[in-house]
Amino acid sequence: MYRIGIDLGGTNIAVGVVNAQYEIIAHHSVPTLAQRSAEEVIRDMGDAVETVLAKAGLTAADCESIGIGSPGTCDSEKGIVARAYNLGWFNVPICDILRERFGIPARLSNDANCAALAETVAGAAIGCKNMVLITLGTGVGGGIIIDGKIYAGMRSAGAELGHTLLVLDGEQCSCGRRGCWETYASATALIRQAEKAAAEHPQSLLAQVEQMTGLAVFQAADKGDAAAQAVIDRYCVYVAAGFTDLVNSLAPEMILLGGGISRQGERLLAPIREYVVNNCFGQKDGAVPVIAAAKLGNEAGIIGAAAL
Repeated sequence: MYRIGIDLGGTNIAVGVVNAQYEIIAHHSVPTLAQRSAEEVIRDMGDAVETVLAKAGLTAADCESIGIGSPGTCDSEKGIVARAYNLGWFNVPICDILRERFGIPARLSNDANCAALAETVAGAAIGCKNMVLITLGTGVGGGIIIDGKIYAGMRSAGAELGHTLLVLDGEQCSCGRRGCWETYASATALIRQAEKAAAEHPQSLLAQVEQMTGLAVFQAADKGDAAAQAVIDRYCVYVAAGFTDLVNSLAPEMILLGGGISRQGERLLAPIREYVVNNCFGQKDGAVPVIAAAKLGNEAGIIGAAAL
């Protein structure tokens, strides 16, 4: 039996048909054009489902279910996107709409939750019952798996890990609070930290970068730039401090790092592991998890949604 997975993003809608081995056998994507109404976006989503089914030589009747991974706060029990600010969606009954169109069960969860679930069924955490996925991008996203299931919390509002406190009265976060982990550990934060270093060290290679990116910081450090290396070293501490809190709070078997910046691999992972071992409760004799890079990349959203 096949399943349909939908990864709803602010820029693109990616749809795939997934087989029993959690392999994507057909894929299609369309622009979200998020300035439109939810009804128009969901109509295009449904059209993309029909396209991908045709590519796979299947019909909806051949599929067990449809799963949707959405940004924002999702009421998984009711199948409603409660709040997705980047889409302008509030209380959108997406599951009812897709269920009515295709005649098969529809399931919904937050996109970070779906990515975490995907890693446990087809990625770097296969067989792992208790794990956390952290994605470093524009913000800090998180997904928690406990006993093999997504932990969503009351009103499906749990696992907003980027909005745990790192620095009391620290930098302003987009959520309205000050000092959230996201304001120090996101890729956006790394860029901001690098721009500050460039202004303070005009002789640095960072000062020559026209459009600052996370990759540019690592490239400058690779060329021996001391200011860039100092930014990376401090950034790794910010990330690792949040990881340590997760270890002390949840004692997961594994913490996976995702997002574009995770492509730096051991450049990030090695110092994070060292910090966690030296700072978690019990240090090396404590509940130190495996810390590794996520594996599935852009496929995680589709596979995780299908696995719902």
